Amino acid sequence: MKFVDEAIIRVEAGHGGAGALSFRREKFVPRGGPDGGDGGDGGSVYLIGREGLNTLADFRYTRLFRAENGRRGAGRNCSGRAGSDRIIAVPLGTRIEDAETGELIGEITRESQRLLVAQGGKGGLGNTRFKSSTNRAPRKTTPGTLGEHREIKLELQVLADVGLLGLPNAGKSTFLRQVTEARPKVADYPFTTLYPHLGVVRLGPEQSFVIADIPGLIEGAAEGAGLGVQFLRHLTRTRILLHLVDIAPPDGGDVAGQVRAIARELRKFSPALARRERWLVVNKVDLLSVEEQEERVKALVRRLAWKGRVYAISAATGAGCEVLVRDLMRRLGDLKEGVA
Repeated sequence: MKFVDEAIIRVEAGHGGAGALSFRREKFVPRGGPDGGDGGDGGSVYLIGREGLNTLADFRYTRLFRAENGRRGAGRNCSGRAGSDRIIAVPLGTRIEDAETGELIGEITRESQRLLVAQGGKGGLGNTRFKSSTNRAPRKTTPGTLGEHREIKLELQVLADVGLLGLPNAGKSTFLRQVTEARPKVADYPFTTLYPHLGVVRLGPEQSFVIADIPGLIEGAAEGAGLGVQFLRHLTRTRILLHLVDIAPPDGGDVAGQVRAIARELRKFSPALARRERWLVVNKVDLLSVEEQEERVKALVRRLAWKGRVYAISAATGAGCEVLVRDLMRRLGDLKEGVA
């Protein structure tokens, strides 16, 4: 299924039912008086979080969502039935804005969390409500009020603790397959990842975290080149970024230059995201001898003047991956406790 991370939909709450105009007409009840009931309230429109969803693709074709109108009141002081609410399931991490004003309505971040996006109209008053000592036979009623209607923009930002950055073919999808149960497509050509994948790393009881893999970035991504920039927003909620690099690119490219290029694109997209804690993960070391591994990694760190953490791994064989994910687990625990 094609990944869709933005959608604009129209939501229309139900209108309130009109109040009834009615009088008692019984054989042995003279001057029975008014008995018109109130109208029912219109249904509202709610969004609700669903953990099993990971795309907004369902909104590509269905863009109008209506709640039910309230029913009219009736005689014998019978109130009209309230309209049914409309419940719309969305993925966790969905951000909701008013499409016209840009106002933030809310965010869905938890399973079964409900967010009201269109309030149903109130039911009208029947003529019974207007009876008084001076007005024994009121003929006044009120119509129900209109339900809210608006266009809203849905934007999905996946919820993950760790985000993967890197050029196409840096080995991000292979790493995700190695350390989680996720099975993204892996091939020896670029752009095999066309939409974000999530995987859960489980190290033990109550010891797990989520990794997000987005399509690879290329230079010029911030201006629209390539695929990854469309999905960089999915990294905004992460706590740590893993910058994967191919230590032995088949074209013999400048690895340090590639790292700097991705860092530039990150700064252009979001200075705040560029300041996020970022670890350098040197991948595909299995293609080199032990001596070459050490020499190239040291040279790369030296050229970049890298001050953060550095890991040398092979996503294909799993070498170094266990140490990396355990350190990530510990660091995420520190960040949750507010440890710098």
